Amino acid sequence: MARVFATQLRGKTVMTKEGEILGSLDEFLFDSRTGKVLNILVAPAEGVEPRLFKTDAKKRIVLSFAHIRSARDVVVVEMDG
Repeated sequence: MARVFATQLRGKTVMTKEGEILGSLDEFLFDSRTGKVLNILVAPAEGVEPRLFKTDAKKRIVLSFAHIRSARDVVVVEMDG
């Protein structure tokens, strides 16, 4: 995946590789020691049930940054399972 700035991805639609829209990319979680991005926080789209996912205190979906498969007009993630 080409390098892009986090500010370019914030607000982009996040969807699964199967085409299911999960929501919009809200924030990144970094390892403060290494600076490595660990997770992305996704504000759920209308109709997406956050209880089906790991969430933070603000009910944003927590996805591993390693699951991002592409990031252009939308952010495509590969879900476990």
